Amino acid sequence: MISYKVIFHIKYSEEEYYIKTLEMLFCTVQVVNIAEIFRRKNMSYKIVVDSCGELPEKLKQDGHFETVSLEIFVDDYHIVDDETFDQAEFLRRVKESPNCPKSTCPSPERYVTAFDCEEEHVYAVTLSSQLSGSYNSAQLGRNLYLEEKGEKQIHVFDSRSASVGETVIAMKIQECEEAGLGFAEVIEKVDAFIEELNTSFVLETLETLRKNGRLSNLKAFVASALNIKPVMAGTREGTICQLAQARGIVKAVDKMVTDIVSKTKNPQEKILAIAHCNCPKRAQEAVEKAKKLADFKEIFVVETAGISSMYANDGGIIIVA
Repeated sequence: MISYKVIFHIKYSEEEYYIKTLEMLFCTVQVVNIAEIFRRKNMSYKIVVDSCGELPEKLKQDGHFETVSLEIFVDDYHIVDDETFDQAEFLRRVKESPNCPKSTCPSPERYVTAFDCEEEHVYAVTLSSQLSGSYNSAQLGRNLYLEEKGEKQIHVFDSRSASVGETVIAMKIQECEEAGLGFAEVIEKVDAFIEELNTSFVLETLETLRKNGRLSNLKAFVASALNIKPVMAGTREGTICQLAQARGIVKAVDKMVTDIVSKTKNPQEKILAIAHCNCPKRAQEAVEKAKKLADFKEIFVVETAGISSMYANDGGIIIVA
């Protein structure tokens, strides 16, 4: 076998030499920058959401997301808020029971299991700490993980919201990660996003409020007799307040959508999310109303899972932007 090599001799003038050297240096810097962007863009991350946050189907199939389940009790009937949740059966039992359903948050150990993964950045998004112990449980789970397993970048977000409020926060985390932001930058951006988040809901029935003692029997009776529907909202602290009320569910939903659109800054950059409890037509009407009032970046609708169904009850609708 004959081996040979060919050597090319290229001669440049002194001026051409410096130009070529600068071009090569510039290209090298570009390659380094592209490599850094690619590395950060593909840095592994995981987003853990408690089951009050309903994930659209595309996120359920996305390997970056994991749901940790709360549990519900209707008298002696035990429900795990996961893919086995049967909304129709749950609503039937709630209607027949004289008692208010109760819930328990995921244990710290369950969060430790979710945090124990290969991903470098781990984020948890929980139901408002003013409404559930899920946030405190996640924080304790984080501390336990760090004590037992060693250093890892884990952050727990208090959504100060519920339902699809958690969902859009999780989507914002993914947007920041995919943009290549660092761990601290993601936290800063998402905290600012939570500050501007608006959550509202309208209830078809006031039975849950009556059963848990937040509304007297007399007030519940009068409201039902007059067909008065309250428009409720989440506060900046993560509690619940009443914004307004209307005669009839249609007017109440109309007020809710109008109010939340008016509060949303730069809607073209925001996602409008709607969760409904057994009322898809009502949810679609809310979508159409919102489209007339503002041009949102995206609108999606999901059906409430277990915990959100417990809060919203049959016919309730939740909207977040």
